[in-house]
Amino acid sequence: MERKGVVTVRGNPITLIGPGLKVGDKAPDFVILDKELKEIKLKDFAGKIKLISVTPSLDTSVCDAQMRWFNQEAAKLPDSLVVMNISMDLPFAVGRYCTTAGIDKVKAFSDHRDASFGTNYGVLIKELRLLSRSIFILDKNDVIRYIEIVPEITHHPDYEKAIEAVSSLI
Repeated sequence: MERKGVVTVRGNPITLIGPGLKVGDKAPDFVILDKELKEIKLKDFAGKIKLISVTPSLDTSVCDAQMRWFNQEAAKLPDSLVVMNISMDLPFAVGRYCTTAGIDKVKAFSDHRDASFGTNYGVLIKELRLLSRSIFILDKNDVIRYIEIVPEITHHPDYEKAIEAVSSLI
């Protein structure tokens, strides 16, 4: 399924691959990789609230700021919540970035191999094979409780609104 008119890159329309998920939908599964190339699935976080921060590439200033902001916020949140970042960056680059940037609270993963997350969550950019900047919040039962797909991927998400949404589930 292809969706147009949802997101732009520097004002130019792009195509998202995958469904247009909605709040209240059961979260689709995915297979992503950690920095050691271990497969990670949604069920690996069973029973936890999940804040999923999605970035196009950690090598950009907005993605870097997004990752650092959520890392700082994650330190204030309880262990009943997991904060993840998913990008199309190679697993090794994700690991190197986290070490260099001091990211220690956000669990960072790569969707590079299969684009499983991007396709299942409807945020894979067809033209670039990157993920569109977005935030998904899932409750303990893997029901989607908050979605923000940032309309212009060079812009920041609404950080405060995401934290408000996740705080309401804690």
